Amino acid sequence: MPETKRTLNIWIASCAHVHSDLLHNRRSFAEAVEQSENGGNEGGPSFDWDIMLYLGDFVGTHHPPTDKEAEAVLAQLNAVQKHKTSQIYSIAGNIDASGPDEKTQWWFRKYIDPAGECPETSGVKNEDRPYPVVGTWERYRFNIGNVTVLMMGDRNDGGPPQGRAEKGGWPAGAITDETFAWWRDAVENNDDQIMITCAHHLLRNTTTATAPFEGVNGGYHKRYDDAEGASYLYFVGNDSNTDQFEDVLKANSGKLSLWFGGHTHTHPDDCYGDKSLVEERWGTTFCNAAALTRHHGSFDRNFTQEGQPLRTGTPMSRLLTFTEGSQEATLKCYLHTSDHAPQGWYEPQECIINLPQSFSFENKSIG
Repeated sequence: MPETKRTLNIWIASCAHVHSDLLHNRRSFAEAVEQSENGGNEGGPSFDWDIMLYLGDFVGTHHPPTDKEAEAVLAQLNAVQKHKTSQIYSIAGNIDASGPDEKTQWWFRKYIDPAGECPETSGVKNEDRPYPVVGTWERYRFNIGNVTVLMMGDRNDGGPPQGRAEKGGWPAGAITDETFAWWRDAVENNDDQIMITCAHHLLRNTTTATAPFEGVNGGYHKRYDDAEGASYLYFVGNDSNTDQFEDVLKANSGKLSLWFGGHTHTHPDDCYGDKSLVEERWGTTFCNAAALTRHHGSFDRNFTQEGQPLRTGTPMSRLLTFTEGSQEATLKCYLHTSDHAPQGWYEPQECIINLPQSFSFENKSIG
């Protein structure tokens, strides 16, 4: 019999907006976990995952989250039965952000806490992680063999660089200058790793509806004052509509293998703006993995903007599979309801990702 090679399965999801779906008696995050472990009630198969990358927007309210919102979120995070919550690695989304005159991102730091800095409230202990993180709630990294994952949280909060202190929770993506410098250093000095970046937003003009104004003109996001960048990572510090990420990727083509984001909720075949949800730019594959919610934002079929209904979408997520010794990874799309197509794997969205080197569980580090 041929030898079975070990695999690494990374589940990527975003935008559960727990409270919005609870209003409709739907447990958006918990149901997705239960489907992965036991299969879905509409015929979707179960599937295995070693870790989950959750790319932000736990909260479903439009006001800054309070202690009250934490109960429902933590209950759904703890819905895992065949896995552990320590296998879930998260970053903050724009809706998770703290408000004016509040401690910076206090809610996310207190209750989600990916680096285990507040274990008494979050229950997260870094030493329990299958792959311990290095960094803080805002930016951190971890290694799995020769795969390095860089996690960058959104900063749409009541402090720098932009946020609710002035605008009230706009959708445009924001990170600090310090986080960008950390990311740039990791990419520029990457010589021997398969590197993955995760952020709540995708970069400008990479995937569906990420060109200027497409997020609002396409009906995905409400029209805030920052309408130009509503659907992509718009701010680095005080630099708006920035080229900084693009410049690094152009100068270091292929050093970053994958970029995963969420934020813009849609269906898997959406190609608004002549871009699909999975595209390659500058030697990097970009993928929009959103969203788990069915009822928040673009899923609100009763909401209209300038007389037109917002676009509707379908709850979905992605599974990235590496195989020991292979220079190819498989990216699959899972539909969590049957709104768009039968629940389960959606074959038209399955694709092969070429890697700069063969995957290995051997533990390398870029320092």
